[in-house]
Amino acid sequence: MDTSTAIATLEQDSDGREDMPDPFAVAPRAVEIFDAIRDSGEFDRLRASTLKYPDCWATFTGYPIIAEWDLDQDGEHLFDEALKVMAMKAAVYEQTGDERLAELDVSAPVDEMVHALTAQFTILSRIQTELDVVFIHSTDNERFQYDTDGYTDQVYAAANWGVMPRRYWIGQQETQRRLRVLFEHYESIGVQQGGRAHYFTFGHSIPTGS
Repeated sequence: MDTSTAIATLEQDSDGREDMPDPFAVAPRAVEIFDAIRDSGEFDRLRASTLKYPDCWATFTGYPIIAEWDLDQDGEHLFDEALKVMAMKAAVYEQTGDERLAELDVSAPVDEMVHALTAQFTILSRIQTELDVVFIHSTDNERFQYDTDGYTDQVYAAANWGVMPRRYWIGQQETQRRLRVLFEHYESIGVQQGGRAHYFTFGHSIPTGS
């Protein structure tokens, strides 16, 4: 995506999405939703369950593009960023009624935490009902082309959430560079296509120490 174009005009992005609402109109509602989720009686369980999710499912191309990634150190911070994403998307949906427009571009590591969060279907459904909001997440509407200074960043800035942590919000060019590095490492041990295939036969076991 051409970042300068994204900054200059938000009326139409690279795949023809139009009529994105003013970031400054969306941001106050996003802040309200974010704060309301954190105030919910279900919040602690939502956070704890989400942070357990990488133990059973994780990708090769999301969290791993973070330099010196460590779930224990990064998990809580990523969860906060994912929660902001859910709030921003819900706010855009309230203004537009269009889930395609509301599926905002998100950096790969944050998006992976969003997947972990939305996997907590029961808890999230209760919070959605409690707050009378609609949380948006649909893979068929995702574009996987987040870049810095685009619409998502502008809503985030308008919400006064502070400086976006670039450890997690990684631009498109740097994302592609890091993926190339990762793929080289993966392929060196027989993992192909970014984790979609491998050459392991599991025909022998690695000896364990006595």
